[in-house]
Amino acid sequence: MDENYRRVAVVVEDDEDIRGLIEITLQQAGFVVHVAVTGAQGVTLARTHSPDVATVDVSLPDIDGFEVIRRLRTFSDAVVIMVTAHGEEPDTLLGLDSGADEYVTKPFRPRELRARIEALLRRTRRVASVPPPPPNGQEPAAGTTDQPAPGGSGLVVDPDVRAARVDGELVSLTRTQFALLAALHEARRRPVAKGELARVLWPDQYSHGARVTEADSRTVEVHMANLRRKLGETPDNPRFVHTVRGLGYRLATD
Repeated sequence: MDENYRRVAVVVEDDEDIRGLIEITLQQAGFVVHVAVTGAQGVTLARTHSPDVATVDVSLPDIDGFEVIRRLRTFSDAVVIMVTAHGEEPDTLLGLDSGADEYVTKPFRPRELRARIEALLRRTRRVASVPPPPPNGQEPAAGTTDQPAPGGSGLVVDPDVRAARVDGELVSLTRTQFALLAALHEARRRPVAKGELARVLWPDQYSHGARVTEADSRTVEVHMANLRRKLGETPDNPRFVHTVRGLGYRLATD
C-alpha cells in the first residue's frame, strides 16, 4: 500500500455529541473522516469518497440505518459498523442482515469502537481487482490463485483477491462473510465450531482463550445465514455450507 495513503471513513449520525465522538476516535486512528447527519447524505458521501469504514446510526431523520446499509451494499465494500441505542436482538440481527459487519451499542467506549474497526480491517488487508473467470475449457490465467472447494464443486474461493464464484459467477460478499467462507475453505471439510469462527472475527477479544459470548455466537449464525443466501442456498437445502449439529459448520462438495 502507498505509504501516503490515508484511510477514509464516513460517519452517519444525527446526534451531534455521538457524531463528534466517533469522528475524533477515527481521526485519532488515522482516518480522513466525512460526516453526515442524514441517511441520504451518508449514502452520497460513501459514493463520493469510497470509504474503508462507515459507521451508521440506526435512528436517522430520513431513512433508517438499515436502509442506509442496504443501499451502501449495492456499491460499497466498506467495513460497516451499525451504531444502535438498542441492544435487543431483533435490531442487531436486522442490521447484520442488511449487510453490516458489526454493531456497537450506545453508550460505547471509543477504545471498543476502534478495536472492533481495526479487527475488521485486519481480516482483509489486501483488496484487489478480481479478474473475470476464464472461458469454459481453458486453464486459469497465469498468476491466479483460485482454489476450488473440496471435491471440485461449483464454488471457487480465492483468498488472495478476496473473491468467490459459484458456477463461474462472481458472488458479492462482505468482508465478514468472506472471512467466514475462507475459514471454512481452509478447514477442508473439517467441521469448524462457532466459537472458532468467532475467534476468526474477533481475534483480539478471544486471543487469550476467553469463552465466546452467546451474543457473538448468534452473530456468527446470522453472518452464516447471509453467506448461505449469497451462495444461493438455505439450511434446508445446503449445497456448500453444511450445519454440523451441536458444533458449527463445514464446507462440503456439491
